[in-house]
Formats: sequence, structure tokens, C-alpha cells
Amino acid sequence: MSYEQATVNSDGSTSFESSGEGTDFSSSTSTGSPPSNETFQQEEDTFTNGFDGGGDQQDGGAFDGTEDAAQDPVSAPKGTDPAIFLALAFVVIVVLYYLNYRRNKRKQMEREAFFYDMDGDKFNIKLPAAVDEYYDIKEKCEQAGWEPGKPPRTAAEAANGPAKLLAQALMKRCIADIPLVQLIQKESAGMNKLYSQSMCSVKQWKTYQAAEQLVSQEVEEVRAEADEIEPGWSQAIWRQAMQYYNMLKNREEMEARAKEAAALQKKLAEEEAKKPKLTPEEQAEKAAAELLQQEEREKKAKKKSSKDKGGSGNVSGMKKGFLAGSNKKK
Repeated sequence: MSYEQATVNSDGSTSFESSGEGTDFSSSTSTGSPPSNETFQQEEDTFTNGFDGGGDQQDGGAFDGTEDAAQDPVSAPKGTDPAIFLALAFVVIVVLYYLNYRRNKRKQMEREAFFYDMDGDKFNIKLPAAVDEYYDIKEKCEQAGWEPGKPPRTAAEAANGPAKLLAQALMKRCIADIPLVQLIQKESAGMNKLYSQSMCSVKQWKTYQAAEQLVSQEVEEVRAEADEIEPGWSQAIWRQAMQYYNMLKNREEMEARAKEAAALQKKLAEEEAKKPKLTPEEQAEKAAAELLQQEEREKKAKKKSSKDKGGSGNVSGMKKGFLAGSNKKK
């Protein structure tokens, strides 16, 4: 019995071999003779047997090995890629840098906001009401016939005339300006130093400049008005105003202390009145107890003084002997 084996070549041709009679023949699809149905049936049986794994054919064994290799691949040990660690480290550094940047930026904004919005209200000053009062009085004096720069013609006019009234109004205005002048004089050096070191807010510096300009203008106006009332008075008016201001301030402080003392005395009197009154017997007992306590204190004082005298005598004797010895050596 013989059988035929079909082989598919690389160029697409098919070769057949016969194992019964030792003869082989080959046919190519390119020769133009189509293969028979038996040939296709044999090829199909051959490939089917190979995939099913039936028999000892070499082709079947090859297909089985390939299938096993596909089902159970050999797993080789793999390590973690270093690029992952580098990426994670980069992400962490970026996050930390961003957080640090945000924190520093917030602190800078808070610091700038603090300096920009620093309290400058103490330099939001206004001129006292005495300034407007002075100009009202000056207008009335001019209507009454007063002329700037002209001295009073008579002693009565100098004592009770428009010039005297206007001088009093100007002195009142000058005294009212003293606190503003003191404020600017006190803050001038500090504000200039803060501004030169960039430690002063813009708002505070502008407010201070406006206040300084306002006070300087007021000082010059007062001097000009003083020369109009009495020539040469501009050289002394501010010094006189300072003296009057200190005198009035001391008087106000004394009056305030007197009021506080009177209020305290009144409070003590009210508390004493609220206490229950003692009977004559209780008052006598209280007086006797106070006398006994006073006598005991006097006795203790006498004993202490006698001890001090005795000790001082000994010490003085020692000192005299010591001094005498030292004199003999000399």
C-alpha cells in the first residue's frame, strides 16, 4: 500500500512524494495542471492530523510545542525602571518649589500691604477753629476802621481798640496751633529716617508731607498777621504762645488732679457713711485698744534704740582703738 505526502514550497508550488514505489513527482500550480480532489483531501488530512496532535508525526509534535510555548511563556525577572524614580523626584521638586514660591509671594504681599496701608491717621490734621474765628474778627476790625501796619493813635484805643482785640484773637489762634507744631517737630526726624530706609508706607509719607506743609504754611501766616498788627511781633509771637500754652496746660493738669482728689474724698466719705455707727461703749473700747497698741509700739521702739546705742558704743570704741593704733604706726 502506498501513500502520498504533499509539501508546499516557498514559491507557492506543491510537491508530492509517494512512499510505496519509491517514485516522486512534483507538480506546480504554475504549470497549468490543476491538482486533483484527492490531492486536496490528502493535504487537508495532513494538516488536520498535525494540529490535532494524533500520531507520532514530526509536524504534530512541532505544533504541540509551539502551542505549549504560547500558553506557558517563560517569565523573566524584571526590575523597576529608574526613569520612574526620576520622574517622581522631579514632580516632588516642582511641587515643593511651587509651594515655597506661593508662601514667599504671600509674605511679600502682606508686607507690602502693611507698609502701604500703615496707619497715617495721626497726620490727618486740620487747623483749629481759632483760625476761622481770627479771620472773622479781622473782618469786623477792618469794618471798624482798623488798618494793617498802623499802630493805635491813643492809649485808650491801644487798650480797648480793634488792634487789641485782633491781637488777642491772633494769640488764641497761635496757642491752638501749638499741638500741631509739636506733633510735626516730634515726628519729623523719625519719618524722614523711615522714608530714607524704605520703612514707611506711601500713604503715611504722603499724609505726613501734607500735614507738614499745612503746619509750615500756618506758622508763616501767623507771623505775617503778627507783623500787620504790630511790626516786629512775628519774632516773639510763637515764643509767647508757647509760654501761655504751657501755663494753661499746667493749670488744666492741676484742676484735673484736684477733681480726682475731690472725687476720691467723696467716695471715701460715702463708704464711711455706709459703715455701721459705733455706740459710745464700742468707741471707748476701740480708743483703749488703739492706746494699748500705741504703748506697745513705743516700748518696742525704746528697746530697739537702747540696743542700738550699746552696740554703737562698742563699735565706736573699737574704731577709736583702731584709729589710735594706726596713728601710732604713722
